[in-house]
Amino acid sequence: MFKQSYSVSMALLVACAPVHAAAGSPIAAKVAAEVAEMVAGINGKNADAATKYDAPDIIVMESFSRPAAGRDTDRSGYLESFKQNQGWHITKIDEIVDVSKGGDLAVYRGTYNEDAISSGTLMTHRVDYLAGFAHDADGVWRMHWAVINPEEHSHKK
Repeated sequence: MFKQSYSVSMALLVACAPVHAAAGSPIAAKVAAEVAEMVAGINGKNADAATKYDAPDIIVMESFSRPAAGRDTDRSGYLESFKQNQGWHITKIDEIVDVSKGGDLAVYRGTYNEDAISSGTLMTHRVDYLAGFAHDADGVWRMHWAVINPEEHSHKK
């Protein structure tokens, strides 16, 4: 319960923290690069790479799924998804990273096309990805929460 409360509290802090324009910010660039590594992990069917920057107490919420609590649970979810659909592939459409004035928190907002194979047919849909990062005590930027939400129903690509 404490871990969930901590993650929710962090989400509220990040949402309420004053932000500065992240354009050209080394922190924004670092967070965007970490997300790009995670996406490469997903597209490469590598659960370790996909969860490399997960905090141990990460909470991931996705529509129509139970929340994944913890890095190990998130990793297991990726492994299961990779088994179920080898055609799963995501492609970035756009992204922005907001950084707190204190430089210790960041919110990543991205839009992606998510492709998958369903009954032998290539399908696609657009998803929004929102994630909270914190600069942890060991100096690593880690994702502490994420929300994945489809903008539309899947349709033939």
